[in-house]
Amino acid sequence: MDEKVKTAAALSYDPEKDPAPKIVAAGRGFLAELIEKKARESGVPVYHNPDLAFTLTGLGLDREIPPALYRAVAEIIAWVYGLERKAAGV
Repeated sequence: MDEKVKTAAALSYDPEKDPAPKIVAAGRGFLAELIEKKARESGVPVYHNPDLAFTLTGLGLDREIPPALYRAVAEIIAWVYGLERKAAGV
């Protein structure tokens, strides 16, 4: 069976301070499981996109997202904003 290793990346973005989202955590296997677990425990939304997670883990920590990935990451940010609006009853 050809099973992919789980990957995870955590992003941080403050549009008032940051020109682009940054990778603040990334890993594969056990580390990916820990990243996802900590996110859930902290109430951080978890978006599943294995291909994007794989790409982000290869970029390195504290790196801004490159322009080629803006669209994919913008979709995640829009998804998170939608969750926040829904939670606020808007």
